[in-house]
Amino acid sequence: MKKFSTSMFGFNKQEVRNFVGEYTKEYESLLTKLKTQDAELEKLKTSLSKYQNLEDTLNKTILIAEDTSNQIKKMAREEGKNIVEEAKRNGSRIINDALIKANEIERDAEELQRRVVNFKRKFKQAIETEIEVIDEIADKY
Repeated sequence: MKKFSTSMFGFNKQEVRNFVGEYTKEYESLLTKLKTQDAELEKLKTSLSKYQNLEDTLNKTILIAEDTSNQIKKMAREEGKNIVEEAKRNGSRIINDALIKANEIERDAEELQRRVVNFKRKFKQAIETEIEVIDEIADKY
């Protein structure tokens, strides 16, 4: 606390003026500093609000991306399952077709073998008949 010297009409006016002047300067300096800090605080609050909005947007985007990723994975699993089922059906059909063709080829082979046996038997009979005819002709002459 400041103590002022006294003069004939009260306190020393010059000391009081000097004190009030210093106090006014200090008050104005503090007031200016406070206004600057208030402006900086508002600027920081605005920036914080922007960053909070950005964070909310990013969080929502991440959630949407995760949901989309899960949907894509689900669709890929279903598509893979469908492809495997279709491949199994096609595989079964191909195997069945191959078995049918194999049976047909086997029947054709058996039929061809019977024809060969019949041809051999008929050819042998024809030759034997021709030999008998030749023998009969030879016996006549």
